[in-house]
Amino acid sequence: MADYKASPDEIKQLRTMTGAGMLDCKNAIEQFTGNLEKAKEELRKKGLAIVSKKASRGACDGLIHAYIHHNAKTGVLVEINCETDFVARTPDFRTLVEEVAMHIAANPASQWITKDEVPPEAVEAEKEIYRGQIADSGKPPQVVEKILEGKLKKFYSEVCILDQPWVKDDKKTIRDLMNEVIAKVGENIVLRRFSRFQIGE
Repeated sequence: MADYKASPDEIKQLRTMTGAGMLDCKNAIEQFTGNLEKAKEELRKKGLAIVSKKASRGACDGLIHAYIHHNAKTGVLVEINCETDFVARTPDFRTLVEEVAMHIAANPASQWITKDEVPPEAVEAEKEIYRGQIADSGKPPQVVEKILEGKLKKFYSEVCILDQPWVKDDKKTIRDLMNEVIAKVGENIVLRRFSRFQIGE
């Protein structure tokens, strides 16, 4: 139906689901004649396209945030960058910085930001462990390599922050969480560095 009009309740519901702007939600709902799932998928695709465009842009502003866990035994210092001071002061960006800091505090396995930062010797050490585990399996070499790939992917999802499942919603990674905010604020956002402090370590 070409003249379908989105209701305020539909727009509000889609905004809650996606975090997209009101006009984008209205247009998507009307494009798919009230099918919120299709509208949500369309907005997700647009969001990912925005993210890929923004990724090449420099992010030199942002925030340094200190988070101390409620028991005062774990603390995190994190720097997350965006492109402008305007975005750095928005609630969306500040909430993201807080959420990432809390996530790192709750996840003692956090060692690197991306898998590109993992030293080759650490990767090789993990591979040796996995090879030892499957040495007597009798599987052909190509199957062994596939198993190694899978185990390494799991390793990265445990120790690399952007690949870790978010502690508040394990269906999303921290990268997904950041990409949602990038799509919403229209600027590149980068987790630059972090330090995690634990009493006694």
